Amino acid sequence: MANLKEIRIRIASVQSTQKITGAMKMVAAAKLRRAQMAILQLRPYSKKLSEIVGNIASEDTGNNPLAEVRPVENVVFILITSNKGLCGGFNNNILKHTEYLLSSEYASQHAKGHVHFICMGKRASDYVRNKKYPCIGNYDHLTENTSFDAIADIAVQLMNDYTAKKYDKVIIVYNEFKNAATQILTHEQYLPIRPAAQPDNVKTKVDYIFDPDKKELYNALIPKVMKVQLFKCLLDSVASEHGARMTAMHKATENATELIKQLNLTYNKLRQAAITNEIIEIVSGAEALNG
Repeated sequence: MANLKEIRIRIASVQSTQKITGAMKMVAAAKLRRAQMAILQLRPYSKKLSEIVGNIASEDTGNNPLAEVRPVENVVFILITSNKGLCGGFNNNILKHTEYLLSSEYASQHAKGHVHFICMGKRASDYVRNKKYPCIGNYDHLTENTSFDAIADIAVQLMNDYTAKKYDKVIIVYNEFKNAATQILTHEQYLPIRPAAQPDNVKTKVDYIFDPDKKELYNALIPKVMKVQLFKCLLDSVASEHGARMTAMHKATENATELIKQLNLTYNKLRQAAITNEIIEIVSGAEALNG
């Protein structure tokens, strides 16, 4: 009977966990809907803005300091993770990929202590603090309350630092949102600016009439493009986080349901065996008395 009591307690515990994971799944699904709408609405604007800048930059527009390529001595990593866990490999993938980059492509800079970090998300902040890496900014609140103005301030500071040659390269490591079940681990170069690649299906470029001239317009649009690009990465990461958490909680709920079925089956078998043993004991006792 002690075994039966233990199984009843375990069934109740798993049922409680099932309710929690089911509720977390619904909350993540509601947050995902809003985050997905935000990133899907921003992408066309970001893409068109980049196309316009690419068209302007296709001809000689003067040397913009943000496009200056120089030997890489000092690097900044922008890590975008979540503040909370229970979202599968969402955060671990970012941190493992960062370690890979530090041990391969940026090994020499990392050995000299010339790799600095900007963290968006508590998991990234904890990682950098535990590793004792140089951190030049923590913005954990931005993953919960996305703000374009706050992102714009960070982008402006990075552009000023790059122009002042404080840093030679800026890399963003984040999860790009594809759908609720799929997040694409991505690292992309933020600075210096790379020329936009023209799509293969575009054979002729659009001949715009510019006022003011191309150079002035190009230099005015670049800061706006950089702000939008960083904001897009943040929105991608937020949507990916909710998608990963919803998927993880869905799997956890399914696993809990399956475990409850197995425990109920085991409980019924043990209960049936106990009842059978009691009947045998009663019958044996009766026969002994009659004998």
